Amino acid sequence: MKPFKLIVSTPNGNALEKEIIMLSVRGTEGSLAVMAGHIPFITTTKAGEVKVKTQTDEKIYKASEGVLTVTKENTTLLCTTFE
Repeated sequence: MKPFKLIVSTPNGNALEKEIIMLSVRGTEGSLAVMAGHIPFITTTKAGEVKVKTQTDEKIYKASEGVLTVTKENTTLLCTTFE
Protein backbone atom coordinates (compact mmCIF):
# COMPACT_ATOMS: atom_id res chain seq x y z
CA MET A 1 0.00 0.00 0.00
CA LYS A 2 1.09 3.55 -0.70
CA PRO A 3 2.04 5.60 2.40
CA PHE A 4 0.93 9.16 3.17
CA LYS A 5 1.97 11.74 5.76
CA LEU A 6 0.07 12.03 9.05
CA ILE A 7 0.50 14.97 11.40
CA VAL A 8 -1.16 14.96 14.83
CA SER A 9 -1.01 18.42 16.36
CA THR A 10 -1.89 19.46 19.93
CA PRO A 11 -1.51 22.78 21.75
CA ASN A 12 1.90 21.51 22.91
CA GLY A 13 3.14 20.94 19.34
CA ASN A 14 3.16 17.99 16.98
CA ALA A 15 2.54 14.77 18.93
CA LEU A 16 3.09 12.55 15.89
CA GLU A 17 4.46 13.06 12.39
CA LYS A 18 5.08 10.00 10.25
CA GLU A 19 4.40 8.14 7.03
CA ILE A 20 1.49 5.72 7.46
CA ILE A 21 -0.72 3.56 5.26
CA MET A 22 -4.02 3.86 7.17
CA LEU A 23 -5.64 6.06 9.82
CA SER A 24 -8.83 5.06 11.60
CA VAL A 25 -10.77 7.52 13.80
CA ARG A 26 -14.27 8.05 15.12
CA GLY A 27 -15.93 10.93 13.32
CA THR A 28 -19.06 12.65 14.53
CA GLU A 29 -21.03 10.75 11.87
CA GLY A 30 -19.37 7.39 12.60
CA SER A 31 -16.06 5.58 12.22
CA LEU A 32 -13.90 6.33 9.21
CA ALA A 33 -10.60 5.26 7.71
CA VAL A 34 -8.19 7.26 5.57
CA MET A 35 -5.75 5.75 3.08
CA ALA A 36 -3.47 7.29 0.45
CA GLY A 37 -5.36 9.01 -2.34
CA HIS A 38 -8.47 9.66 -0.22
CA ILE A 39 -10.62 12.51 -1.47
CA PRO A 40 -9.86 15.77 0.42
CA PHE A 41 -12.28 16.57 3.24
CA ILE A 42 -12.56 18.03 6.74
CA THR A 43 -14.60 16.68 9.65
CA THR A 44 -14.83 16.82 13.41
CA THR A 45 -13.83 13.77 15.44
CA LYS A 46 -15.01 12.34 18.74
CA ALA A 47 -12.75 11.45 21.64
CA GLY A 48 -11.55 7.86 21.56
CA GLU A 49 -9.17 5.45 19.85
CA VAL A 50 -7.04 6.47 16.91
CA LYS A 51 -5.55 3.55 14.98
CA VAL A 52 -2.38 4.28 13.03
CA LYS A 53 -1.09 1.58 10.69
CA THR A 54 2.35 1.69 9.07
CA GLN A 55 3.98 -0.79 6.69
CA THR A 56 5.37 -2.69 9.69
CA ASP A 57 3.00 -2.23 12.64
CA GLU A 58 -0.25 -0.86 14.02
CA LYS A 59 -0.60 1.31 17.12
CA ILE A 60 -3.64 2.52 18.99
CA TYR A 61 -3.61 5.95 20.61
CA LYS A 62 -6.17 7.89 22.66
CA ALA A 63 -7.20 11.34 21.45
CA SER A 64 -9.60 14.03 22.57
CA GLU A 65 -12.23 15.36 20.22
CA GLY A 66 -10.79 17.35 17.38
CA VAL A 67 -10.70 18.16 13.69
CA LEU A 68 -9.42 15.91 10.89
CA THR A 69 -8.27 17.46 7.62
CA VAL A 70 -7.34 15.35 4.59
CA THR A 71 -5.56 17.02 1.65
CA LYS A 72 -3.48 15.76 -1.25
CA GLU A 73 -0.31 16.71 0.66
CA ASN A 74 -1.05 15.22 4.10
CA THR A 75 -3.60 14.29 6.74
CA THR A 76 -3.77 16.39 9.90
CA LEU A 77 -5.53 15.61 13.16
CA LEU A 78 -5.87 18.60 15.49
CA CYS A 79 -6.77 17.64 19.05
CA THR A 80 -6.20 18.81 22.61
CA THR A 81 -4.70 15.54 23.88
CA PHE A 82 -3.04 12.61 22.15
CA GLU A 83 -1.35 9.73 23.94
